[in-house]
Amino acid sequence: MTHESNGSKAQPLEETACLAQRLDGGPVAPDERLAQAHWQDIEKAIEKAEMSEAFAEAFRTYPALKPFLTGVVTNSAFLKELALRDIARLLRIVLTAPEATITNLCLHDAYDAEISEAGLMQALRRAKQELALTTGLADLGGVWPLEMVTGALSDFADVSLNACVRLCYRDLQARGRFDPVDPASPEKQAGFFILAMGKHGAGELNYSSDIDLIVLYEPEYSRLQNGAEPPVEFVRMTRRIVKMMSERTGDGYVFRTDLRLRPDPGATPLAISVPAALVYYESLGQNWERAALIKARPCAGDIAAGESFLSEIRPFIWRKYLDYAAISDVHSIKRQIHAHKGFGKITVAGHNVKLGRGGIREVEFFAQTQQLIAGGRNPDLRTRQTLVTLEELVSHGWIDTVTKDELTEAYIYLRKVEHCIQMVNDEQTHILPTDADALARVYQLMGYTSQETFTRDLLTRFRTVQHHYSGLFENEPELTDSLGNLVFTGDSDDPDTLATLERLGFKRPSEAIRIIREWHYGRYPAMRTAKSRERLTELHPVLLDALAKTDNADSALLSFDAFLSKLPAGVQLFGLLRSNPHLLNLLATVMGSAPRMAEIVSKRVHVLDAVLDPAFFGDVPTQEQIVSGLETTLGQARFYEEALDRARIFVQEQQFLLGLRLLTDSITPLQMGECLSYLAQAVLEQLLSRVWQELEEAHGKMPGAQVALLAMGKLGGQEITCSSDLDLILLYEVPEDTLESDGKRSLAPTQYFARLTQRLVSALTAPTAEGVLFEVDFRLRPSGNSGPLATRFSSFTEYQRKEAWTWEHMALTRARVIASTCATFTSQIEEGIRTIKAGERDVAKLAAEVADMRARIQKEKPTKSPWDLKQIPGGLVDIEFIAQFLQLSHGATHPSVLQQKTETALQACVKAGVLSEAHAEILVPQLRLYEALSQILKLTLSGKFDPQTAPRGLLDLLVMAGGQPTFDHLTRMLEEGQENVRNVFEEIVGPVRVSS
Repeated sequence: MTHESNGSKAQPLEETACLAQRLDGGPVAPDERLAQAHWQDIEKAIEKAEMSEAFAEAFRTYPALKPFLTGVVTNSAFLKELALRDIARLLRIVLTAPEATITNLCLHDAYDAEISEAGLMQALRRAKQELALTTGLADLGGVWPLEMVTGALSDFADVSLNACVRLCYRDLQARGRFDPVDPASPEKQAGFFILAMGKHGAGELNYSSDIDLIVLYEPEYSRLQNGAEPPVEFVRMTRRIVKMMSERTGDGYVFRTDLRLRPDPGATPLAISVPAALVYYESLGQNWERAALIKARPCAGDIAAGESFLSEIRPFIWRKYLDYAAISDVHSIKRQIHAHKGFGKITVAGHNVKLGRGGIREVEFFAQTQQLIAGGRNPDLRTRQTLVTLEELVSHGWIDTVTKDELTEAYIYLRKVEHCIQMVNDEQTHILPTDADALARVYQLMGYTSQETFTRDLLTRFRTVQHHYSGLFENEPELTDSLGNLVFTGDSDDPDTLATLERLGFKRPSEAIRIIREWHYGRYPAMRTAKSRERLTELHPVLLDALAKTDNADSALLSFDAFLSKLPAGVQLFGLLRSNPHLLNLLATVMGSAPRMAEIVSKRVHVLDAVLDPAFFGDVPTQEQIVSGLETTLGQARFYEEALDRARIFVQEQQFLLGLRLLTDSITPLQMGECLSYLAQAVLEQLLSRVWQELEEAHGKMPGAQVALLAMGKLGGQEITCSSDLDLILLYEVPEDTLESDGKRSLAPTQYFARLTQRLVSALTAPTAEGVLFEVDFRLRPSGNSGPLATRFSSFTEYQRKEAWTWEHMALTRARVIASTCATFTSQIEEGIRTIKAGERDVAKLAAEVADMRARIQKEKPTKSPWDLKQIPGGLVDIEFIAQFLQLSHGATHPSVLQQKTETALQACVKAGVLSEAHAEILVPQLRLYEALSQILKLTLSGKFDPQTAPRGLLDLLVMAGGQPTFDHLTRMLEEGQENVRNVFEEIVGPVRVSS
């Protein structure tokens, strides 16, 4: 199969041996008398064609050939009829490599010589006969694996459709109504294309399959002329193509075609314009159509236009968020199939191997639904073929290898059964016959001599598929029986429900019933649709069970009620929780201990997606994984604004994921700070380049320019929290002879880079539909708010040497380059900053200035609560000032102390001998405690921490982080540590004298 690449799936095997030589098993014919009767018909045809010697020679050379063909013709009336039509063709096929046969049938120019409709129809039908006989024998004889058989059928469907398109275009051209770009391939750049759907789109056509198509056209690129109108001509052309493909003649048919998967088939023409299709999918498209479009592939006509269309509707198919609401819709389709067709139980005789329980469709749904859920976030999952999708699901941790192997083996087996059912009479059926003789023909084509063995093997595959399918789609909360009565309808409280709630641990069960009953009055936005109320009703048992497991069930229910009241819509979340009951336990934890996170979930439900990614249960994400994940996400953006939204979604999800890991004690606060810093750095680096591209489009490039982003403060020290502002400085350098950018609206360097900084700030802080990315602060640049937004590097170093205040040099101890146009510029900046930090200083004067600065902060921001961890005397500011003072005092003689992270700097100072072990034993543990408590408080709360009103779950988290038995013990430990830190500060730096 070496025809022109058209997106089809068949791949050539590197085989030249003929089909007869490669037979590996095949059909059996246990009834010798019946087999002999059928074989006599073949022998008569051989004799009539005077080919007895040729066949005899083939049977001598390949002893397995005659028994194989006998089994085929005894059990398959269709294949026997094909053999009898042209006995010479049969011999040629078995003595030729099937790859060579199919390649000749699937050349794109193989049918160009046919200039009439009748001629083309006959040529295609005779080619289809050869295709059917070749693939049937290769399949039954074990010569080809499944993907080769289905790929060959799909390839031929593509080629035959394209041959019909070409004939129609050449007729239009002959009538002066069409002007091709390339007369040899008139379909190219002509705007008309056909999408292969379903198994055809995936290159997985079954033996007697219909082909599902959607026909579309781009009116602007139609190349029609002399008054020919695209809606008229292309509908007429589509009708003609369907006739040429489907109409039965003396030579049979090519493929039965079905156009009902197009948008709103009852009200739309056979061929639809691309603009109309886009409007439909964007406004009215349904989940089942998303599932169908997963496999869509341009198969004929203007392939490039088809690829462009699929690119346009990609956001409809692949959602930015994990989409668990789709599960219920897809599963409801499956339930409807069972209800309508009566395929609810597993049997053999009369069972539908495609649509029935444990059938082929369940394997496809198993793969497709997980694609719908996660394919928007992970492009690797956007595959068309079922078996390839299962491989990718394993690679990305969505399923395990055992599941994949079992489903793959069952799928291949069931597809073989399906083919054998269809080969008997070339019927598009998937139902195993109920008649014993007809069923025997199917299992004998499979190579079985016993119905009992076939039944056992088939039921094993059905049950395997049903087991895995049920685990994904039918994991419904079934706790009602074990929990007891849970009835929330009517005006009065159900006594048994009261008893159930009391047993679960609710102290005010009547109040709980009242709250739940009110949900169903639709008073909250999330509960206004019938579907959302239905989904929440299904959640009642597992929801109440999860809330009851918290330390205060009544309080947790009130928190969940408050959460529901702020939720803008419910179907998506309730579908998510229904499919993933374990999430409710995490959500209950959030409700009980982290009001800020609960608020985030209520506004942006999609953050829960991060928890469902299999990566959540793995190791802490590395910097490389974060960078790669963001690159993948931003790479899917079609335009700048979408990139900003995707960045926000990515950050929100990752922050929430890290927060849950911290709440569940699977990462340390130190790891949290590092990962949050990696995340911010990745966003800044990747958005800076996109912002710069946008600026260049407006104002051109700045010749020879270099740019770097300098992280200051906690970002520089890789210690940020979920709510930290990002302290930044943008540095640039340009050659002396560069006076302006090279665009039509050129700017001088100062304006150019100030504009770049403004755009970066806007990209980070502008509230889009997905919220704000980060708050940023550029006030640490030279001269603060009164200086230019972007600073030339030469001016920056000059300012730091001659004009900077002590506090600015202290801030510089944490400066770190996080994005740069080149490594050389990064090195220049790092060396310049290192030189400034290591400069000679008057240590006594420095100490006095640092102590005075601490006193002024203490006066301006007085606090007495030990839980004001930053500003309290002996708090975080004291420790940071000590580290910065030691670095500036000793950097000249001990350059190893120049470290951006506070803890690393303190430890380096100990190694250098400029900080005593005794002082470090006070400072380092207290710093770690502050960072741990700060991470938890910033994660869980939006405002100030008040121990009197904080949720009990939060107090427990703080106690656990502090390693103390009670909250009172933790508070006393904080106070003692703060007193010790202040003493160390005064011993190292000097007394803090706060003026009255």
